[in-house]
Amino acid sequence: MIVFGIDPGTIESAFVFWNGKEVYAHATVPNDVMLAQYVTGAHQLADVMALEKIESFGMPVGKETFRTVFWSGRFAQAWTPKRFEEVTRREVKIHICGHARATDANIRQALIDRFGPPGVKANKGLLYGMKGHEYSALAVAVTFHDQHANDGPTIRPGIQAEF
Repeated sequence: MIVFGIDPGTIESAFVFWNGKEVYAHATVPNDVMLAQYVTGAHQLADVMALEKIESFGMPVGKETFRTVFWSGRFAQAWTPKRFEEVTRREVKIHICGHARATDANIRQALIDRFGPPGVKANKGLLYGMKGHEYSALAVAVTFHDQHANDGPTIRPGIQAEF
């Protein structure tokens, strides 16, 4: 199974393609580019899209949070009818670090501990060239893949394409 993991953002989003052993591609791109080129063009490259889901913790949120939710919805809609799943940050923290209080730095370090250091140009590691939110996208993809690698169909059950 190849997972298209996305860490959505207000203006730009990060993605990775992960098959359980290697990262095929990763980047951080503007949301309109993500939608037009990667989400719509990745149907042939990935079996499932795993999006980081925004969670409510009972605190007020700003317009940036709603903008991120808006883009998450657009990505999911463009991916339909193929399977997309939402993975919460809490799920990622517990799966990758074993604790819900983990930070982004903890998650990044846990991924490096698991897959090895990024390396340098002359000696590239599995995570070579990754930066910022791309680690979050990888954590989403790894979490989903580890938990659902043997799941069923790639088309979302009960969803009919109406194009």
